[in-house]
Amino acid sequence: MAIGDGSSNGNQQSAQKEIRDETTPLLPVKVEEDGFHEFNGASFSGAVFNLSTTIVGAGIMALPASIKMLGIIPGILMIIIVALLTEASIDMLVRCSHQGKITSYGWLMGEVFGQWGRIALQASVIINNVGVLIVYMIIIGDVLSGTTSAGVHHRGILEGWFGAHLWNSRPIVLLATALLVFAPLVSFKRLDSLRYTSALSVALAVVFVVITAGIAIIKLFNGTVAMPKLFPELDGLNSIWNLFTAVPVLVTAYICHYNVHSIDNELEDRTQIKPIVRTSLVLCSSVYIATSFFAYLLFGEGTLDDVLANFDANLGIPFSSVFDDIVRVSYAAHVMLVFPIVFFALRLNLDGLLFPTSRHISRDNKRFAIITVTLLAVIYLAAIFIPSIWDAFQFTGATAAVLIGFIFPAMVILRDSYGIATKRDKVIAVTMIVLAVLSNSVALYSDAMNIFRKKEVA
Repeated sequence: MAIGDGSSNGNQQSAQKEIRDETTPLLPVKVEEDGFHEFNGASFSGAVFNLSTTIVGAGIMALPASIKMLGIIPGILMIIIVALLTEASIDMLVRCSHQGKITSYGWLMGEVFGQWGRIALQASVIINNVGVLIVYMIIIGDVLSGTTSAGVHHRGILEGWFGAHLWNSRPIVLLATALLVFAPLVSFKRLDSLRYTSALSVALAVVFVVITAGIAIIKLFNGTVAMPKLFPELDGLNSIWNLFTAVPVLVTAYICHYNVHSIDNELEDRTQIKPIVRTSLVLCSSVYIATSFFAYLLFGEGTLDDVLANFDANLGIPFSSVFDDIVRVSYAAHVMLVFPIVFFALRLNLDGLLFPTSRHISRDNKRFAIITVTLLAVIYLAAIFIPSIWDAFQFTGATAAVLIGFIFPAMVILRDSYGIATKRDKVIAVTMIVLAVLSNSVALYSDAMNIFRKKEVA
């Protein structure tokens, strides 16, 4: 039965409102009793920037390495294909939610698959977002304070400018970032309140693309850039298996589904959600393709898993160190502004998982503050004391991301509780599940084998 169908009975409306509070970890729709009289709805541009910021996070730095592995032509095709599948999966969620008058991903999963469906979705979002936010904070620490890997110390921006001091050590810098940047930004109760920081975040990502493209073009005219490979080099079964390790990176790069309902709920005109999703995906795909192409063109086979690390050396152009610093500072700022967008969904889903029968977190300041402070503290401590978490989150992050982005939406449309699925929808859904399960199984196996090989060599 669809919940929230506008029954005229007052008691039924009250019961429906309670069910909404219990089953959805999202900000309520604009209604007077929730106290948002002054809020007339989010704008189209604000929604595009918020969704784009949700998409373009740390994944942008791993895409050039994926292009290096796949080759330029297959790599760019994969970016486009994953973007199209992402649009299809979001469309499935939106159509089912609008049909059932449902205002959250968790509520939709609960309606279609019961309590355990809701719990599975919320747990997946928590695993994915906690991992992503810890990685974000680690990146900020690496960029600003430096890091040591395999006995080699890579100086951070502040260490390079001012030398090594207590005040620019990793714990102090991250603590200052958490208190002065993250704490104010994660205190907003509406996602639309972050539209300006989201716009700045997207602009900073574009700055990275422009600088990378400019340097690559200059070196191309100077004849100091090697011809990149257009297709992967296959020299055996192992090389074929390794190609699949690029798939989780591509999938994770487009995960934004946990914030789609929040953005949809706040829109002045909710029919705009589809063009908003399409616009965001076109914008982000353009940034991804440009970043991947020009970064791989610039660094060639020397492209590292995190391309930001390539900007820690001489780029072979005048003022190389200046451009290195601009790229790293702009990206650190970009990550800082992405953090609150991802944190927003994490807090709401954690609250929905721990307190499913309590009133909405936006109407309980004490619970809002406790969960916010606790999450920030956990993420900060993890980034300080467990900095080598990349391998662990390759497994948990990729698995949770593929569930959120493809498997759960496909399962919802195949269940077709609202009778809206077309034959095309079901074909796409089955295709998404098969591709997601096969590619990620192979990728996880390949990652595990690579880790074991590294340990044997060590």
